[in-house]
Amino acid sequence: MEQSEPTVNDCLVFSVNGERFEVSTIHPSTTLLEFLRSHTPFKGAKLSCGEGGCGACVVLLSKYDPVLDQVDDFAVSSCLTLLCSINGCSITTTEGLGNIKNGFHPIHERFSGFHASQCGFCTPGMCMSFFSALVNAQKTQRPEPPLGFSKLKVSEAERAIAGNLCRCTGYRPIADACKSFAADVDMEDLGFNSFWRKGDSNEVKISSLPLYNHNDKICTFPEFLKNETRPSLLLDSRRYSWNNPVSLEELQSLLGSVEDGNGTRVKVVVGNTGMGYYKEVESYDKYIDLRYIPELSMIRRDNNGIKIGATVTISKAIEALREYSKGGLYSEGDMVYKKIADHMEKIASGFIRNSASLGGNLVMAQRNHFPSDIATVLLAVGSTVNIMNGLKSEELTLEEFFRRPELDSKSILLSVKILSWDQITGISSGAKMKLLFETYRAAPRPLGNALPYLNAALMAEVFHCKTSNGIIISSCQFAFGAYGTKHPIRAAKVEEFLTGKMLSVGVLYEAIKLVRGIVVPDDGTSSPAYRASLAVSFLFEFFSHLVEPNPESHDGSVDGYSTLLVKASELKRISNQLDHGKIPTLLSPAKQVVELNRQYHPVGEPIAKSGAALQASGEAVYVDDIPSPMNCLHGAFIYSTKPYARVKGIKFKPKSLPDGVSSLISFKDIPGENIGSKTIFGIEPLFADDFTRCAGQYIAFVVADTQKHADMAANLAVVDYDVGNLELPILSVEEAVRRSSFFEVPSILNPKKVGDFSRGMAEADHKILSAEIKLGSQYYFYMETQTALAIPDEDNCIVVYSSIQCPEYAHSTISRCLGIPEHNVRVITRRVGGGFGGKAIRAMPVATACALAAYKLRRPVRIYMNRKTDMIIAGGRHPMKITYSVGFKSDGKITALHLDILINAGIAADISPIMPHNLLGALKKYDWGALSFDIKVCKTNHSTKSAMRAPGEVQATFISEAVIEHVASTLSMDVDSVRSKNLHTFNSLKFFYEGSAGEPVDYTLPSIWDKLASSSRLKQRTEMIKQFNMCNKWQKRGISQVPIVHEVSLRPTPGKVSILSDGSVAVEVGGIELGQGLWTKVKQMAAFALSSIQCDGMGDFLEKVRVIQSDTLSLIQGGFTAGSTTSESSCEAIRLCCNILVERLTPTKERLQEQMGSVEWGTLILQAQSQAVNLSASSYYVPDFSSMKYLNYGAAVSEVEVNLLTGETTILQSDIIYDCGQSLNPAVDLGQIEGAFVQGIGFFMLEEYTTNSEGLVVTEGTWTYKIPTIDTIPKQFNVEILNSGHHTKRVLSSKASGEPPLLLAVSVHCATRAAIREARQQLLSWTGLCKSDLTFQLEVPATMPVVKNLCGLENVESYLQSLLS
Repeated sequence: MEQSEPTVNDCLVFSVNGERFEVSTIHPSTTLLEFLRSHTPFKGAKLSCGEGGCGACVVLLSKYDPVLDQVDDFAVSSCLTLLCSINGCSITTTEGLGNIKNGFHPIHERFSGFHASQCGFCTPGMCMSFFSALVNAQKTQRPEPPLGFSKLKVSEAERAIAGNLCRCTGYRPIADACKSFAADVDMEDLGFNSFWRKGDSNEVKISSLPLYNHNDKICTFPEFLKNETRPSLLLDSRRYSWNNPVSLEELQSLLGSVEDGNGTRVKVVVGNTGMGYYKEVESYDKYIDLRYIPELSMIRRDNNGIKIGATVTISKAIEALREYSKGGLYSEGDMVYKKIADHMEKIASGFIRNSASLGGNLVMAQRNHFPSDIATVLLAVGSTVNIMNGLKSEELTLEEFFRRPELDSKSILLSVKILSWDQITGISSGAKMKLLFETYRAAPRPLGNALPYLNAALMAEVFHCKTSNGIIISSCQFAFGAYGTKHPIRAAKVEEFLTGKMLSVGVLYEAIKLVRGIVVPDDGTSSPAYRASLAVSFLFEFFSHLVEPNPESHDGSVDGYSTLLVKASELKRISNQLDHGKIPTLLSPAKQVVELNRQYHPVGEPIAKSGAALQASGEAVYVDDIPSPMNCLHGAFIYSTKPYARVKGIKFKPKSLPDGVSSLISFKDIPGENIGSKTIFGIEPLFADDFTRCAGQYIAFVVADTQKHADMAANLAVVDYDVGNLELPILSVEEAVRRSSFFEVPSILNPKKVGDFSRGMAEADHKILSAEIKLGSQYYFYMETQTALAIPDEDNCIVVYSSIQCPEYAHSTISRCLGIPEHNVRVITRRVGGGFGGKAIRAMPVATACALAAYKLRRPVRIYMNRKTDMIIAGGRHPMKITYSVGFKSDGKITALHLDILINAGIAADISPIMPHNLLGALKKYDWGALSFDIKVCKTNHSTKSAMRAPGEVQATFISEAVIEHVASTLSMDVDSVRSKNLHTFNSLKFFYEGSAGEPVDYTLPSIWDKLASSSRLKQRTEMIKQFNMCNKWQKRGISQVPIVHEVSLRPTPGKVSILSDGSVAVEVGGIELGQGLWTKVKQMAAFALSSIQCDGMGDFLEKVRVIQSDTLSLIQGGFTAGSTTSESSCEAIRLCCNILVERLTPTKERLQEQMGSVEWGTLILQAQSQAVNLSASSYYVPDFSSMKYLNYGAAVSEVEVNLLTGETTILQSDIIYDCGQSLNPAVDLGQIEGAFVQGIGFFMLEEYTTNSEGLVVTEGTWTYKIPTIDTIPKQFNVEILNSGHHTKRVLSSKASGEPPLLLAVSVHCATRAAIREARQQLLSWTGLCKSDLTFQLEVPATMPVVKNLCGLENVESYLQSLLS
């Protein structure tokens, strides 16, 4: 019997940017983002993580409430929002705010003018997160703001983008763009921008900003939608259905119709945000949306508490709790609600809380053991839940709810009741009893968007006993969760122990011992000892102000109750303050000091990045934004999960395989060579042959009708491995050494030793022998994952659109793989959504696989790699093991250093043989006296490691500082004086960097060093930190000043300039625009060089210049965009082209000048065309060998504060001075400096890129991999670009800025080390341990567990013991 067509009972109706859409057949698993990107022209919302963890896909969702006749507007993550759930809603994307044709929105223009968009891939999502905040601020009852501003406050403007990730900018300029809309902004606090000049008055500044009129409202909900009402059953077919029940009876009927054991898979949905964590490998058959059932969406408040329906969003629950806590007289019970709301605001991010439901969060905690914050907090306050199972419903305490078996798919959570504590305890503001309540969470990001290591909610009633003059705990409730157990727990034993006890140091110490026995993470939990220590820290912090000796009492006695009474009286004041919006800002005002150079106008001008407004408005076209050609297929990689095995075959789980899977391509289908990438050091195969040689190696490429189906098929593939009779894989550098598994380093790249090591060691007064350091990897986390589109062309040709840093190499690789001549291949790259080295070699196999599939199937094939696969295959930064021996004098002068470095290169050479050269380039930044080394590039069965921003140099900088710190610690000397002692003189610099040191005048580091110490007030702040550390037990501060010397090389680069008949100019360069502003600098150079013809009408010549996309058949020998120097090389190539054109045009101009006097540019070009002057010029810039290498200098001072209870490190301030020579564009270079520095913070402090025992990456998404966010960057971030005069051998005296500043982030790590040293010194005074504990190695990254471990996992117990003894 034939399968009938789906029967459509109804259709979806919604609008996008005011345009009506009606959809009758769609699979219910389709997300809003999928629909926007494949069925509408609006490609502004981007897919980056697919987990709701990055904000690239944020849109505004607007719902109409006919009862209240009002529209609700809120930001949502469109990658998780199901299309069927937006029936009757309106969607606004960044294109709906404005565009190039009708005019950009002020948000777009200010993002551009504040230099807040680099690669631009995150920018549309940033704009929409911020727009949502603007729209909702406008609805408040706040006073009308001045013209040009909104009702937003500065603190809200910053927090509006707290859940959005950016890998390029470092966030500071984004925050400034947002703050410029805030009514309470101080214009002086806004950073460097293209709207006003230094010294302009506030009036001038305000008038210079693109005008924002808060009364010019964008219609977020069109009138025609208000009449659209839909019945409950929305979509139904034989295969799947979507249902909107409107009553509990209808819901019961739907759930009852699903027979057990018939294989029907039911998904109950509200916001679908759980899909971000629990990925769907297979589709469901029946979807039931609970949001239309009134009982599930109600909020009821009464004297007994607040009852919240299960489908109420977390954002609405926060609002309700805050409203409740504001109602009536302020009481301690209200404080409980307020603190619950405050804690909930740290869950996920705004655009997730806006659609995630309270009930969904609790059900995930109960059923899937999700590490929920809400579950822990509500458990502590004795909340209850209402459950419906079949026809019966029951009320359970939250504790009972978690203890019972996991809910089945027919059980529904109806509501949550949070009791009123005033009612329960009988506490009133006049009673003697005091209620204490605090919630805690320790997580990598203070503002949320990160799962906690542990969370806690602690509540206690205490009273002052006059007879004993002590504080007695009347009752208490403690909950701990998210530490590696199935559910949050109540610490019943601790509660029983403390109830009725008089609080003292001894009692608290005993309670803490009990906590240690209760909070025990399950086996396999990461950092178990750290998590357990957090429970102790939080319990101690909760009671600390009641038991610690009061410094104000003369006898040092415990007098916490008076403190407590003061705290209680402060509560109302603090609450009022918060209600009036006095929320502290995240960032302090920062300074950007830039000296402009107008000698080569418009080169040197801080003009906004070319295309930044287009990026903000979503109109900039990335590879995945190119509309799919007809009959286009989509691919996904099947990769190995074994490090070394025989591949016997690939099968798919037959029942689950989605429709539309059309082909599986492996090494057997390759017509030419099995080549996926190439460098000068060799090739890497596209696919594993009969053997896979590392986890993450591509085995095959599955092709299907949609990207979702291709990804599902790849997930459902089962690879049959056989490891019989195979030698064991090499999974460590030590094993590589044992088995002599190395890559050869060409002799030309082998660095030379400096000086006589033996003699240097003989001169030393002290020696450190064979100290060890290990460094891990780092993932690129470009916002746009690997992507390509291949289209077969006539005559056996193929066109490939690739997001790649080296199209020329992909071109050649594709040609060899397909076995066709290179003139049959064309690779086109317009822009790259972030690269950092990861879109160089690692992008080649992606483009090649698409080309191979398209060539074989004669159909277009594209891929947009999912984040998990991208993270598994990327390789990332090179891990290393370093052993060093160092000799030094008693005054700290180092006389000799020897290094043994083992580099884990992975399975293929890639660029790894260049690593020794790069390492030495940055290692030589200090005068080591003599430097010797043995560097081995190890071949292992790990995924291939590749270039990542400052490859080798960032590790070398860390090694240098670790040695310096170790020497200072051994001598008990101030580390900054040891650094100063070992800075180069110009003579020693020449000795270490022969050939690239330049002239004495070029060596600016000594003056930078002194200037920075002065401008950052290093000496004064060091004294202030000493005072702070003496006065604070549980916070310690550290400060550190660090120099960098970074060697770069220029490479040959092509360029082409064509002047068209209307006088406009098209420019092509070999360099690729990755967000680093290459196109912007090239435009400026073309305008400068062509203006030397000195025609009239060349005033705003920049507008006449366009840089066009890279095309490997149009401009050959494009090379690599890498190593920080491609911008200047491309500029020089273009200058050569323009000089040729000016030379050709000069005779024509002189003739016209004789006839006409003045000559217009347009006239000159028309005349030149009529005289057959060649108006297109190509060049190939080859740098002079004597000056192709040069040194970059900079220094940074960073100050941090470490919380000794949690290990959290807050970067209070970073000051940078960086020598850019004469900057080609200070705005672009400033963005590069800040962005690189923040990426460096990620490497040194946050990012853990870990693998399992077989080398397979296990940090595979935003849940486990944490890049810096706006709440983890320096609170104050000051940058000065040093304009260091004329470097005659440089391109217009400029210097590189892309990679060197990343190295300066080591200052944050060194400052953290200084703070930890203070903590260990204090611990020593409590425990009386030996002084050698002050010498320690701080791992990279210095995450919270690492820092807390060094500060003492039992520091609280040690402190209490010291008080007791």
